[in-house]
Amino acid sequence: MRYAVLAVDYDGTIASHGVVHDDTVAALETLKKTGCKLVLVTGREIEDLIAIFARLDLFDRVVGENGAVMYTPADRSFAVLGEPPPPAFVGALRARGVQPLSVGHVIVATWEPNQAAVLDAIRDLGLELQVIFNKGAVMVLPAGTNKATGLDHALASLQLSPHNAVGIGDAENDHAFLNLCEYAVATANAVPTLKERADWVTTAPSGRGVIELVDRMAAANLRQTAPLLRHRIELGATAAGEPMVMPTHATTLLVAGASGSGKSTVATAILEQLFEQKYQCCLIDPEGDYSNLEHAMVLGDPDDAPSVDDVVDVLHTPGQSAVAVLLGLPLQDRPGFFNGLLARLATLQSDTGRPHWIVLDEAHHLLSDHVNAPRSLPPALDSTMLITAHPEQLPPDVLAAVTAIVTVGDRAGEVMLRIAAALRTGTPEVPALSPGEALAWWPGDHAEPIAFRPGAPRGERRRHLRKYAEGTLGPDKSFFFRGPRNQLRLRAQNLGMFLQLADGVDDDTWRYHLNRGDYSSWVREAIKDFELADEIADIEATSDAPADASRAAVAEAIGRRYTEAG
Repeated sequence: MRYAVLAVDYDGTIASHGVVHDDTVAALETLKKTGCKLVLVTGREIEDLIAIFARLDLFDRVVGENGAVMYTPADRSFAVLGEPPPPAFVGALRARGVQPLSVGHVIVATWEPNQAAVLDAIRDLGLELQVIFNKGAVMVLPAGTNKATGLDHALASLQLSPHNAVGIGDAENDHAFLNLCEYAVATANAVPTLKERADWVTTAPSGRGVIELVDRMAAANLRQTAPLLRHRIELGATAAGEPMVMPTHATTLLVAGASGSGKSTVATAILEQLFEQKYQCCLIDPEGDYSNLEHAMVLGDPDDAPSVDDVVDVLHTPGQSAVAVLLGLPLQDRPGFFNGLLARLATLQSDTGRPHWIVLDEAHHLLSDHVNAPRSLPPALDSTMLITAHPEQLPPDVLAAVTAIVTVGDRAGEVMLRIAAALRTGTPEVPALSPGEALAWWPGDHAEPIAFRPGAPRGERRRHLRKYAEGTLGPDKSFFFRGPRNQLRLRAQNLGMFLQLADGVDDDTWRYHLNRGDYSSWVREAIKDFELADEIADIEATSDAPADASRAAVAEAIGRRYTEAG
């Protein structure tokens, strides 16, 4: 199940003039029977809802007061998610004659044109409160509290991810929670700005629009919808500077290239973006190539194999990704482990829509080298990355499921042609590649492969920065402050030490190396940072400036690029 929860607004969405019609209730009941969770997200107070709507029992959670409270109909429990309104603020509004005025657990609500009096009271009292408008309603809440924060709290209590949520609404205050949801729907009666930002707009208004959406979800779980580039991964950029992108779901990506070609670098850059967008990933890593991956829990090492239960237990937390390192697992036991894990992951995805991505390193080993290896992937696993040096060895059913291909390395074109031959799609026109470029191809689109330059993983850049800022360079790469008479031998084995020594050497020694261009030469030849070298060379060109000024300028240039970023 790709979408495991439907989040709906009340007024103007499931309700018209405060009333939810029977056919809308029936549609929600049908969807709930499929296993989909339902969350109501509204600006109304919970007590008001209980009084006017008898079917709150349909919902697993109700977020009220525009995100400030959460109610669980099953046990009638309340959770207040914000600070109560200051009595002085409520008193100030009453003193100003603001009517009507409603005070909830957290929210203070009125109607236009009272917003001027509300803003005056907030300013006069110096309060950190926000004003939210909703089709004439004026709602006051603590700063940072909105429907998105409330829905996020409700999803966490259900152990669900916003990436498995569909949201539908109609008004200004629905922007926040629809933006949180993976798939955002506006009803036909929604305000224009909400329609503009929605992934889909229903043809009917209010409850009938909700029925349209429910019918789509119940029939095919929205699998018939086009990929959403509102959620995307940037693989890199073309020579013209155009971003190379792919959707974050419904993609089976094959990353292929010879050993040492940069497959893991491309895969890591993709994984980092998925982690940043809070997608949950499960990576099966036979050789321990991803043991240092940040933002994921690594299970297993050469002496200790992970169990299937260990991996699944980690994935029960929506925001936590897992890397299963199989180095400690004998080769003959890996097919059984892999089969068992795939079955559990398929079940977990069916129940919760997670993990969002399955990543198989050395995929040709996992899928084809053993008699007991699976010959295809479970249908539920519709967002998968396969990393391999031998794509032609993948089972035909697995290759046929691939929707996007990236080949890397000096022989990326040759690898792409081998994949095309295995797919029997004809021979694509492979462009000539410049050093460092890769190829991307979407074979189902019948387009030709496109050359692009992959983006580097941010973690790799941070390690690079730390290496030169804090690491230990060998004597042949270190900088030596020797002075004009060659009487010194002060070694700087990294940029941090260079800055310390530069601050302490005498002015004659500093100017000696500055006038010779030694600083920019070292950065250019040993550090390989040509932009920084050019910047320091410009400073060296003004060597008639006071020593302290040039010293400070060089230190600022290095600190800006390394010590601060590292």
